Amino acid sequence: MLNPIDSDAVIRDGCIAGAFPGEIHEGVAWWVGACFVVVHEARRLAVAYDGHPTTAAFHRRLCQGAINAQHFGCLVCDLGTADEDQLHRAMKHLGGVPGVFLSTADDGGRRTVSIRLYDALGQPVTEDTGIAKVRQMIAADQVPLPVNERAKGRITDRRDLVGAP
Repeated sequence: MLNPIDSDAVIRDGCIAGAFPGEIHEGVAWWVGACFVVVHEARRLAVAYDGHPTTAAFHRRLCQGAINAQHFGCLVCDLGTADEDQLHRAMKHLGGVPGVFLSTADDGGRRTVSIRLYDALGQPVTEDTGIAKVRQMIAADQVPLPVNERAKGRITDRRDLVGAP
């Protein structure tokens, strides 16, 4: 694994979170995107972020990881900048797909990046519903790669869904 992390410290309590730089880096988002698609066997995924400049890099990497997850050919519906309520509405509008929300909190110069995962019902992913498996895959360096170019997914701009009732 290039640039390993302390997966037990960063992937816990139903969230992937850590100080940036230091505990977490943009590559973690790629790993999480790929592993989440595989664990939930997601063919579609809604992704949104808070618009923070630090979060933007994590957002791009997560989307890239999600489209590179084994044979799933995941269609990533990129909502761009949105809040969690808008993400949940879009997940429902898309027919009940899993979702990811990325955010950064600034606290006196310390930035903490968080990645929250939601199942197709809009419920936070917990230890029992996928976080433990994602952590295990990352810790064991079992990040899923696409089986071939045809198996690769794609990213589609769905900012049109932000603000939809």
